[in-house]
Amino acid sequence: MKLKMTEALAIDLDTETWHCSKCDHPIGSAQRSYKEGLLVHARDPREIHPSIIDPSKYAQTFAPQPEWVQILEYYCPHCALMVEAEYLPPGHPPVMDMEFDLNSLRAMARQHSALPSGGN
Repeated sequence: MKLKMTEALAIDLDTETWHCSKCDHPIGSAQRSYKEGLLVHARDPREIHPSIIDPSKYAQTFAPQPEWVQILEYYCPHCALMVEAEYLPPGHPPVMDMEFDLNSLRAMARQHSALPSGGN
């Protein structure tokens, strides 16, 4: 049984595997971070947040500085769906943002599937 966990991710409770919600490609063990099985692109923040003040005239441009922040984009290795993006200090490891008790999820899914559909 697969449960959709985010717009881009599902967990197969039978195999305990993360899957892409778009193409169903297996991403990795649901016991670990889904980010480990994705392609990562580190972006210079100035590509996304350009200067609002002319940098040739002013030292402060109000654009994030790459010495202070990087943007990590995570993509499905099969269909290239962007799964996540996060802003981190350079060198910081990816954030473990979701961790689930798979046994509890299985129990909830079994309980939910046992309920009557309620179609009157």
